[in-house]
This record gives sequence, C-alpha cells and structure tokens, in this order.
Amino acid sequence: MFRAELDAIDLKILRELQRDGRMTNVELSDRVGISAPPCLRRMRKLEEAGIIEGYHALLSAPKLGFDLVAFCMVGLKHQSEANLKAFAAATNGWPLVRQAWMVNGDSDFLLHCVAENLTCFQDFVIETLTAYEHVDTVRTMLTIRQVKRLGLVEI
Repeated sequence: MFRAELDAIDLKILRELQRDGRMTNVELSDRVGISAPPCLRRMRKLEEAGIIEGYHALLSAPKLGFDLVAFCMVGLKHQSEANLKAFAAATNGWPLVRQAWMVNGDSDFLLHCVAENLTCFQDFVIETLTAYEHVDTVRTMLTIRQVKRLGLVEI
C-alpha cells in the first residue's frame, strides 16, 4: 500500500490512532465517521501494509527514575559498510540508547539516550561508547527540557 492508495478515511484513522492508540474500534469508527466493521478492516489493512507498525504506551521517564535525556553524535574511524552495520547492530545491545539514526554530515550516528542520572550516562559514554572499537569521536548534548512531543508523522 502506497500513500497514493490512502483515502481520506484511512488518513483520519491514522491521525486518530496516532493521537490515541488505545481507543476501541467503536470509538475510532465514530471519530472517522464509518461503522465499526469496515473501520476494523481498514485498520487491519494498514497494519498488514506496515503503515501502522505497532501500538505503544508513552511513559513518563522522570516518574520511572530516568531523569536524563541526552543525544550523542558519534563519528566512526572508517565509514565502511561493515563498520556502519556493526555499530548499528551494537546499538541494539545498549539499553540507554532508545533510538538511533545513521546520519550524514559531521557525524555518522545520532543516538537518543535516556539514563537514570548523569553518572550512569557518563559511565555509558566512557566505558561503552568511546571504548567501542570503531568509534572515533563522540559529542554529547544534555537536554534541559522537552518543549514539544508529537506523533512522528504529520498527517
């Protein structure tokens, strides 16, 4: 399924689910203006096509004891395909890294990290990240506060 195949109802379904993925199919069907059975069929079709990748709860990191959010810009010594793939795979084993992107420019990767505190984050940077064999540079940015939080796609 491609974007060109999405009609106005599909887009409404996606918009509503991105706002509140926990609503029932009946609530969703009311919000988008169709009955529940076709709404569920459309939703399943969007899931099968990979447009809806999953459903998640948004958790409050500070209330769970994770007070630090930081970003790391990582440059590798050599940007061979093998090194890039190896580093990308390594990020899966680092619990502090919540999201990772391969990027272009001055760095090769951008890591979104969440840690209990500054000491935990520093330990990760020093003992794990900079110690990784292919890493050349690490630049960190500690956040002050989040000022915007929306779904990932504007539809």
